Amino acid sequence: MAVGIAIVKLIGALYKIPLGNILDDEGFGHFNNAYVIYNLLLMVSTAGLPVALSKSISEASTLGRRNQVHRIFNVALVTFFVLGTISFAVMFALAQPLADLQGDGAAVQAVRAIAPACFFVCVLSTFRGYAQGHGNMVPTAVSQIIEALGKLTIGLALAWLLVRAGASSADAAAGAIFGVTCGAGICLIYLIVDHIHRRRSEPGRPTDVPEAPGTIFKRLLVIAVPITLCSSVTPITSWLDTAQVQNILRDVMNAQPAQWYEAQKLLDPTVVDPVVAAYGAYQKAITIYNLPSSFMVAITASVIPAISACRAKRDFQGAGRIAESSMRVGMLLALPAGIGLSVLASPVMHFVYRSDTDYTIADPSMMILGIASIFVCVMLVCSSVLQASGFVNLPIVIMVAGCAAKLIVNNFMVRHVGAVGAAVGTLVCYVIVAVLELLLIKRVIPSPPEYTRVFAKPMVAAGVMGMAVWAAYGLVSRFMGNTLSTMAAICVGVVVYAVLVVALKAISREDLSLMPKGDKIARLLRL
Repeated sequence: MAVGIAIVKLIGALYKIPLGNILDDEGFGHFNNAYVIYNLLLMVSTAGLPVALSKSISEASTLGRRNQVHRIFNVALVTFFVLGTISFAVMFALAQPLADLQGDGAAVQAVRAIAPACFFVCVLSTFRGYAQGHGNMVPTAVSQIIEALGKLTIGLALAWLLVRAGASSADAAAGAIFGVTCGAGICLIYLIVDHIHRRRSEPGRPTDVPEAPGTIFKRLLVIAVPITLCSSVTPITSWLDTAQVQNILRDVMNAQPAQWYEAQKLLDPTVVDPVVAAYGAYQKAITIYNLPSSFMVAITASVIPAISACRAKRDFQGAGRIAESSMRVGMLLALPAGIGLSVLASPVMHFVYRSDTDYTIADPSMMILGIASIFVCVMLVCSSVLQASGFVNLPIVIMVAGCAAKLIVNNFMVRHVGAVGAAVGTLVCYVIVAVLELLLIKRVIPSPPEYTRVFAKPMVAAGVMGMAVWAAYGLVSRFMGNTLSTMAAICVGVVVYAVLVVALKAISREDLSLMPKGDKIARLLRL
């Protein structure tokens, strides 16, 4: 699963970065507006039920009750089919009101293009939950990669063809996001074929008597509803954030409704909706900002079972050591990435995105979001430590507080500094969440990590690296263009940081054991 998620994250980056270059700022804004709506409806529909399904199937399978397993699967399949149909119908039929609510009525075609994906993903979640309930993570991981590859190839191809054909930014965005629908459809076909194959290989005929469908359905809801409520915090906040930012921008910029600009394009194709374009430029920075957090996948996947195992043996000191190691490794990865993105904000954005990007929004947003990405990584590792220690709901409560702060800060900052103010809101949100979770870990966990050992050496190494990167870019850019200067500065940063980490002994063999191939890395570094 960890490997699959890491690959999916990488494919996602390979999808959105070139997509931002194929589409202009306005088209990228339409794309993201539709995706936020899709993500919200999808999370509400599928956040809790797959977990409830896998848990129920695991319990029945352990007891050898195969008829019960099949009955649970059938009940879940019907439930997901209904939820998927409702989500699709809501998104397709109410596409215009949903797009208007976002402040981007011109995104209506993109919303409709991704609506079928709600149905596909709901149904395929049943097959993923069934496989996971049997302890088989391969179908989920493979299907996620298939889904991401389908989105990458079909979405980029459609976007490129539509832009070349002279389609409007709204239609090009719809083509790009239709790749998500196609990827989900292909993924569903794979999972159905895999499920049929595995069912045929099951031995014998089971004899157990399954429970009534109504009883199974109620049990699934009891497990799923709390998980859905907790998991919906982030997509709901993203949806509110997107709507809030664009509606405030439309007010302070005295801009017309999005449909007005679409109508004007029939007369003059060069007309651009300034609000959606500004939001699209900001989202280009968000795409890069999301990359450092993908480094945390392997760590969070390792932390929960390792700490849980220690707590099961009542080895609280061992659990504390693992928590400290995981946080230190997280900082060793997050700090250089975040500081590097902040120091090289403008060079990176010019390197990654073509010249029609509004750099007056993208560059300062990236500078702020680079620092925010560090606190996101802190939050992800801390949440894993808390969840593994039995405090499942506390991170959600803290996240709600951080999201509320973000919306409040947005309301003030966006009115005064435009779209860049949304980046400030994001930074404030994750600073609050990360600091509160660090304080909570110190208070509620036996043998908590020593934060001086976690942060001191990585911060020194990353700080010196940041100065070296800044100096290297400034020096090389006098003689070379932005592309070579940026690459040279990054190379200098990697070398300086690696040397400092080893020289300061900022990492130990125990720390590396949490990472894939950690033992080999430790031998290479002679730790």
